[in-house]
Amino acid sequence: MFGKKKPVPQIDKEQMELIENAQRRIKQKKRLFAHFVIFLIGAVFLIILNIVLGIGENTKFFEMDWFVFAILAWLFLFLYHLFSVFVTDRFMGKKWEQQQLDKLVAKQKERIAQLEKTVETTQPKPVQPTSAEEKKTSIVKGLTLIVAAGENDAIGKNNQLIWHLSDDLKRFKSLTSGHCIIMGRKTFESFPKPLPNRTHIVITRQSNYQVPNGVVVVNNLNDALDAAKGDQQPFIIGGGEIYKQAMPFASKIEMTRVHESFDADTFFPKIDSDIWTEIDKTFHSKDAVHEHSFSFITYVRK
Repeated sequence: MFGKKKPVPQIDKEQMELIENAQRRIKQKKRLFAHFVIFLIGAVFLIILNIVLGIGENTKFFEMDWFVFAILAWLFLFLYHLFSVFVTDRFMGKKWEQQQLDKLVAKQKERIAQLEKTVETTQPKPVQPTSAEEKKTSIVKGLTLIVAAGENDAIGKNNQLIWHLSDDLKRFKSLTSGHCIIMGRKTFESFPKPLPNRTHIVITRQSNYQVPNGVVVVNNLNDALDAAKGDQQPFIIGGGEIYKQAMPFASKIEMTRVHESFDADTFFPKIDSDIWTEIDKTFHSKDAVHEHSFSFITYVRK
């Protein structure tokens, strides 16, 4: 429904493990190189202590100078370090690194493909035109949003209208009769029965959704627009999420603006004055039949 936050894609546990493993191996290389440098410097230092400075020059083990055993012992530790890095953790070289990178790229491609598939089934493309040419080509000629909304853009609560305005219902009937009306499942279910002299096109993700004869069921807005291609002026009649998806494609908005703010759970998208221009407005004051004042307003795309 309209207003829910979209989930933010995140790196999953397996991908994070690949990244952390690569970082760990880089640190191992650096430590091994540092150990090698220190070993060389230390070996030279021990030789200088014994030969140049004469420290322990008479100390021998098995007829060999003590510093030779010290260097050999240190060499053993270095070789053990080398063995640990390159043998124990055998996945090391460029081949291993490339394998990890390939796995990470494959994971990201799989995630992108899943997100694209989800977007295709939940909303039309493009959702928002990004250039003047795209904006022009995305508009469906004659497609009209028809809505009654409060001053705070409220349109309904608990899948019901918040008001009852006789003239608004008459205008709705007059404008939509003989045309296709496109709606979400909940809007359709709010009707006691299908409205006469109109082709109902219902958008739902439910499989095997049961409807009366003559009602068309589709899974997304693109299919709904395809089903209404034979109509020169199909109407979008709700609810909030369908209005939001259809607004980038619409060429006209027929609005009943109820001049009061209401507590609601469903809202009409904001009308951008940079995109829409008002061409007609008729004000109706509150009276015995209408408990709220309202205006009939027609917008067209600039």
